[in-house]
Amino acid sequence: MKRQTFNVLFFIRKTRTVKSGETPIMLRITIQGQLAEMQLKRTVKPELWSQAKERCTGKDSKSVEVNRYLESVKLRLYEIHRTLEDENKLINPMEIKRRFLGLDEKHKMFFEVFQEHNDKCRKLIGKDYAKVTISRFDTCLKYFKEMLLKQYHQKDIPMKEINNAIIQDYVHFLKSKKNLQENTVIRYMKVVKKITNMALANDWIDKNPFMNIHFHEQEVHKEFLTKEELEILRTKVFNVPRLELVRDIFLFQCWTGLAFIDVSELKPEHLVTDNQGNVWIRKARQKTKVMCNIPLLDIPLAILDKYKGYPLCEKKGTLLTVPCNQKANSYLKEIADFCGIKKNLTTHTGRHTFSTVVTLANNVSLENVSKMLGHTNTKMTQRYAKVLDQSILREMQNVRENFSTKTT
Repeated sequence: MKRQTFNVLFFIRKTRTVKSGETPIMLRITIQGQLAEMQLKRTVKPELWSQAKERCTGKDSKSVEVNRYLESVKLRLYEIHRTLEDENKLINPMEIKRRFLGLDEKHKMFFEVFQEHNDKCRKLIGKDYAKVTISRFDTCLKYFKEMLLKQYHQKDIPMKEINNAIIQDYVHFLKSKKNLQENTVIRYMKVVKKITNMALANDWIDKNPFMNIHFHEQEVHKEFLTKEELEILRTKVFNVPRLELVRDIFLFQCWTGLAFIDVSELKPEHLVTDNQGNVWIRKARQKTKVMCNIPLLDIPLAILDKYKGYPLCEKKGTLLTVPCNQKANSYLKEIADFCGIKKNLTTHTGRHTFSTVVTLANNVSLENVSKMLGHTNTKMTQRYAKVLDQSILREMQNVRENFSTKTT
């Protein structure tokens, strides 16, 4: 068998520097035109590096130690190469690199890595992640398993075999078999991309499977109640306790802008009274941990007073008794029918209503709305900044008055 060319090269990458001003030493393994690179656990000052000698030129103890380390690395690599030759195995740079790093010969499996990721994130619920986020991770994995079994007849797949074609097949599966819209597909693909990026960082795959795959989020029309609809909802009498409760919780959202999860976690310690007697909600958002500062108006104060001393509230230590999100959304559809509101009400509609009809339509600044919603910046708030018919009409009436004045 023809002997393969095997070369080891040490070099520095000046574009990468650490705080001390030193740059990491890189290793490149080349066999028959194929190469693998990795960063070694040593750094050097650029001026003390000789590329011709592939060594440090310094005489200090650190330079001497680095040179000894590089010599030991080179000897180890040649030893690995010689072992592979003796074993009559196919030799390539990645295999030598893998053995040098002491990686297990067992290939990483995609669903195993995915499940490990989800389980680690699950332990961080309430710290870095919300329950709904982990639920999305689990559903994404479930759908991927379903797609792979149906189309590839496999229960799992080696990480290194995840390629562009499989990613495209999964996107098509989500749209055609699960009837998911583009924006929902994008949320799932962000999860998959997180896994493949982790694999790239750990050298479990050589090529980015998302190469040349682009997603474009579609603008979605978010429902919100008009001032008239809000009043109909507020004054409607319900004889069914569960509908009355969900209506009140929804109204509380409309007048505070709190997300559903934050309403369910609202406790007495989140209410603060200032020197003027105004009651505020001061609570960090469960999703972003950003502090919300919301002054309570008469309607939300009345709702809190209505449920004060409510047995379930006292038992849970919360200000309101909130059902699960799924039940609340189901009840809101009944509530909309009773009120004659021809809109798809969800628990998030209350947050949209607060940001548009209650605040922005009444000339509350975007910056203040952003603070009350607990957004990290006003760009997030601008998604809620709807162009309302009444604001258009108000401004056009000013135009009419100006022209009327000039013509008389």
